[in-house]
Amino acid sequence: MRALLSSLHGQRRHVLGILEGLDAEALRLPVLPSGWNCLGLVQHLALDVERFWFRAVFTGDAAVIAALAGTDDAWQVAPGVSAAEVLDRYRAETGLADAVITASAADAPLAWWPHAQFGEPHLHTLRDVLLHVITETACHAGHLDAARELLDGRRWLVLT
Repeated sequence: MRALLSSLHGQRRHVLGILEGLDAEALRLPVLPSGWNCLGLVQHLALDVERFWFRAVFTGDAAVIAALAGTDDAWQVAPGVSAAEVLDRYRAETGLADAVITASAADAPLAWWPHAQFGEPHLHTLRDVLLHVITETACHAGHLDAARELLDGRRWLVLT
């Protein structure tokens, strides 16, 4: 379990690290035809990944599950929401997720499953959720790498 959590921490650091130094305008600037921006991706990771998988699916937190119905498209950050608020929310959600992970056994079963979204469960334990979130976070960290390079040429890790 420690190795999985360490891997997740590394991916989270990558997400935040690749964005360091970008101003609020650049964080909101779409660089791909689909129109998403870096800030929207981080908000998606906070709400649709960290909060959803650990606090809704794994713990079955009734308040979080109820809030899902009222959540707009997490990829769209409202104009009045600052970049700092989105980044702080991501950090807060990862902290809440870590508390859940460290207090639970890897083979602990999921408390709730979103059948309407995903049909029959394809994840069954905390370990399954951790692996899913590591994969999704790593994938999105790669998206942020590409976006950052398009924005100002910065690259996360360059092997020469």
